Amino acid sequence: MARLKQGTVKTRDRLLKAAIEVFSTEGFVGATTREIARVAGVNEVTLFRYFPSKEQLLGAVAQHITALKAEALAHQEEWTQDLRRDLLHYATLHDNMLEEYEALIRMFIGEAQRHPQEALQVLQQSFLPLREQLIAYLRNCIERGSVRPDVDLPLAVDRFTGMLLAGMVRRHVVPIVRGYSRAQYVEGCVDLFVRGVSTTAINPSCTATPSTS
Repeated sequence: MARLKQGTVKTRDRLLKAAIEVFSTEGFVGATTREIARVAGVNEVTLFRYFPSKEQLLGAVAQHITALKAEALAHQEEWTQDLRRDLLHYATLHDNMLEEYEALIRMFIGEAQRHPQEALQVLQQSFLPLREQLIAYLRNCIERGSVRPDVDLPLAVDRFTGMLLAGMVRRHVVPIVRGYSRAQYVEGCVDLFVRGVSTTAINPSCTATPSTS
């Protein structure tokens, strides 16, 4: 039984890796389940046994590439409650994900207008929970007094992650010497974001108490 489960996991992992490879080069529209199965070294019937449709396979890929971020956000009680430190940790995970899967992400951006509605819904269902969890963290910071209550949190989160996405695209689309490192860019995004939302100018912490003045 243990060997059977191990074999099942290995086959599923091979299919996910193959899907990432094929989606990265062909896009969602151009990718076929037959080609994904071929790259994975299985037949198409086996692929459909694990993923009944290409949309479900896409959803599994999206969950796979966001797994580290999802794990970090799922255990916010283990965060330091220091706003800058926590957001730097999150931003580093986010940037690592973007870097590891940059070909896949750029392909989906490039063909966004061609995605079937079902594929768009799958991507939204996979990524929106992460967005909502980060919003929840910042809402908790508002309650603790380290983030301003007038901040539009959904807009702020989208701007924050948008800066990180822009950095990845810039690195790969226009790979010129810029005078700063990837880590410096990520840290700069965090600092800019924290300055914009925090109630304190230096070392904003979720444990800070609101000013009584």
